[in-house]
Amino acid sequence: MATRRDDLTRAAARLFAERGFHGTSMGDLAEALGVQKGSLYSHTGSKQQLLFETMRAGADAFHAALDAVPEDASAVERIRLALRGHLRVVVEQLDVATVFTREWRYLDDTYRAEIVAERRRYEERFRALFREGVEAGELRPDLDAATAALLVLSAANWAYTWLTPERETDELADRFTAILVDGIRGYATPA
Repeated sequence: MATRRDDLTRAAARLFAERGFHGTSMGDLAEALGVQKGSLYSHTGSKQQLLFETMRAGADAFHAALDAVPEDASAVERIRLALRGHLRVVVEQLDVATVFTREWRYLDDTYRAEIVAERRRYEERFRALFREGVEAGELRPDLDAATAALLVLSAANWAYTWLTPERETDELADRFTAILVDGIRGYATPA
């Protein structure tokens, strides 16, 4: 059963996604919950804390999607499944994904350091998939894994701007894979 705190966190994610962190006031949050502004502070220390909690939820969701990718699949299959998971998080948690992608720079230093570390860890996990693909001979031997991961994540991260909540994302992720990953693999020549 959802608590008032959960309601507040969801409302914050929605408003931060719609209006941005700076465009959302504590008064806006109170109005969204139908409470007095002063009573919000019994549920949260600050708007900054709500932004951090939204970011934390985003980091947890994206990492959980990668955690669900089977270790025993081929590297290219894991890339495809990772992309499916990423887009599924975006479509199922659109507000959180929007805030995670766009609003992180407004976190205070301590919160920002933690979230930037999580974002880097997530990116590294994608780079590792591409490195494994190269090492296994599934991808071009001259592939720059960091650049390939950056390309895939850049495309996937913008999905919050055009994905709609009812969109089926597995087929879309498979199409992305066919264009991006299979295109990379398509010209592979032995070293």
